[in-house]
Amino acid sequence: MDAIAIISIFVLAVFVGFEVVSKVSSTLHTPLMSGANAIHGVILVGAIIVADHSRTNLELGLSLVAIILATINMVGGFVVTDRMLEMFKPKKSGGDE
Repeated sequence: MDAIAIISIFVLAVFVGFEVVSKVSSTLHTPLMSGANAIHGVILVGAIIVADHSRTNLELGLSLVAIILATINMVGGFVVTDRMLEMFKPKKSGGDE
């Protein structure tokens, strides 16, 4: 693919991602985390596919960095979602058992 086309796709993806995320209100952010985690999983699979098709050491290194960052992002999303869901569980009383 031509370098200009790749850069154009990247710039458009950044712009669309920023516009979509900035339009979400803070009250809707928590329920949308599970959907975002699914998207992060797709990004992780894409990074793994890119790593499989890399031809040079630079491409392999960058794709491995992408895999690491996507994994951290996905796991962090699950941790945040779990903490948010814990807020809605009823508290257990200590002396009733």
